[in-house]
Amino acid sequence: MSPYDPSAYPPFAVTVDLVVLTVRRHALCALVVRRGEQPFQGRWALPGGFVRGDEDLAAAAARELSEETGLCAHDPAEPGAGNGAHLEQLATYGDPKRDPRMRVVSVAHLVLAPDLPAPRAGGDANSARWAPVGELLAVEDEAASGLAFDHARILADGVERARSKIEYSSLATAFCPPAFTVGELRRVYEAVWGVALDPRNFHRKVTGTPGFLVPAGGTTTRQGGRPAQLFRAGGANLLNPPMLRPEV
Repeated sequence: MSPYDPSAYPPFAVTVDLVVLTVRRHALCALVVRRGEQPFQGRWALPGGFVRGDEDLAAAAARELSEETGLCAHDPAEPGAGNGAHLEQLATYGDPKRDPRMRVVSVAHLVLAPDLPAPRAGGDANSARWAPVGELLAVEDEAASGLAFDHARILADGVERARSKIEYSSLATAFCPPAFTVGELRRVYEAVWGVALDPRNFHRKVTGTPGFLVPAGGTTTRQGGRPAQLFRAGGANLLNPPMLRPEV
């Protein structure tokens, strides 16, 4: 390789931002942290931070999630990952003016997990909470929404990714515990899509889609009413036919 002068190129930093989604009280919620430092001190933001020189992007995403909230996520491709949190890259954001400190490029990640506990703040975040996505995205103006940087756009992209992927993949089961009922899975679809679904039609579709669900054995009454059969995620990654989102 011929020699070159690094100073001939403009320096910039790389960060990771996390869109962490879960279903709480039948509503799709996102994890947000209140910034403890400038810029945007006191504003709500997605968890994230700068990538260190000795780590890759996935490691940085997992570290920031743990440091700022005390929550853990893993790549589902790892052996033994089970039915835990799903972590994947979402998109890259590089508007030159997105961060007032310097030129910063952010690689956003999407994290999906079952009903998670109340987060604990850490790192440079002085508080953390689960907020309904509908509230965070109710207004387009980022200042009015309380989200710092371009995080309203990143959150909207993450929500749309989740809404689209549960149409053609088994990703909706990432919001469920290892064993769940069809009713619990339906409420995930309703929360993510923001629509009401016909229980009978939904039951017929999910149990009739090859590889989507397999019986887990046993029943539960945790949702009230009569005992409901328990299922777990099948081996299918892609659904055929897909679960098409109703038009609203």
